[in-house]
Amino acid sequence: MSHARTRTLTSSAILILGIFFIATNLRAPVTGIAPVLEDIIASFSLSPSQAGMLTTLPLLAFALASPLANWLAKKLGLEISLFIALLLIGAGLASRLITNLPLLYLGTAIIGVGIAIGNVLLPSLIKRDFPHKVAVMTSAYVLAMAIFGGSYAAIVFPLSQYQDIGWQLALASYGLLTLLGIILWFPQLKYHTKPVKELVNTQANSNVWRQSLAWQITLLLGLNSFFTYIMVAWLPSILIENGISPLQAGAMQGAFQAASAVPGIILIPLLARLKDQRILTSTLALLGALCSFGLLFMPELALFWSITLGFCSGACFILGLSFVSLRTHNSRQAASLSAMAQCIGYLIAATGPMLAGALHDHFNSWAPTLWLCAIASFGCAVFGYLGGRNITLKKDL
Repeated sequence: MSHARTRTLTSSAILILGIFFIATNLRAPVTGIAPVLEDIIASFSLSPSQAGMLTTLPLLAFALASPLANWLAKKLGLEISLFIALLLIGAGLASRLITNLPLLYLGTAIIGVGIAIGNVLLPSLIKRDFPHKVAVMTSAYVLAMAIFGGSYAAIVFPLSQYQDIGWQLALASYGLLTLLGIILWFPQLKYHTKPVKELVNTQANSNVWRQSLAWQITLLLGLNSFFTYIMVAWLPSILIENGISPLQAGAMQGAFQAASAVPGIILIPLLARLKDQRILTSTLALLGALCSFGLLFMPELALFWSITLGFCSGACFILGLSFVSLRTHNSRQAASLSAMAQCIGYLIAATGPMLAGALHDHFNSWAPTLWLCAIASFGCAVFGYLGGRNITLKKDL
């Protein structure tokens, strides 16, 4: 029996506020780097590949630290595990105050581990404590991630320029929101509840790895994250190369991230009515490919391409996540598919920022990277079409 039913209105409100502030820390500490990446490159004389590592490290942590999250939850309970996630994110942000390249990489990896724990366990907490409001609560926290991620991306460059406080203090300042999250989460530490069994026991259904539908959904999510995180890491640099000021480039990256939240509001009510999502998914992915070409061949419309690309990226992500539920028979099977998609998907995504940096290094141009993003979007269209069929995984799992 969970403690959810014994909560008062006040304690429920404090819990919701705590969830909201955990969500605000699950994207911005990683995506806020891109608008000041040129300054970081200048500070440490980094190559584009080395700079790409700053976005790659958290993605590797997402893939590799996810099993750690389940282990922590089983040992310590959800509440303490989420508290540890916030402490790790806070420690990683604080480390940015020290001018040291190895520490910058280490702090970024620690932030990634913290975010991975939050990403895995927050849905479990919501499923357990808000069983009848899962869609609303999930939409709200995804929206919080996108809005704070987008807003921070838009203000981090002007903040770094304000009275010459520099990129380090601008990046570390987000730790104030993490600190607020830690304080708001304190009341939950008296609980030591375990996650629902289905979300922990993901090893039971290894058969999902043998099914083509599971791979189609995984590759849709993986390729979508691949081009999304290239844009998260390099969009301001791509725009600056096209003659856009760093201030405007940061604002456009903020718009890209904010636009990725909009599909959550539009698509979730629509998905309940659509039995077959093939056309919707493949059309949105192809539109994403068009936007990559738009940034390459018509950079004067960069704001339009950035916003539309953000929308398409967010839409394909939400569709891919919804397929995890729609194409499975029970929550245990869904948890297995989710674990597979998260592990493989983030490993694919982790190659993106470094590969993009290496391509720029070699060709001294962002054009090959934009072609790469377009090709990844075409891949999303193919796997989105296959994954969007009204079929399910085999039932005998």
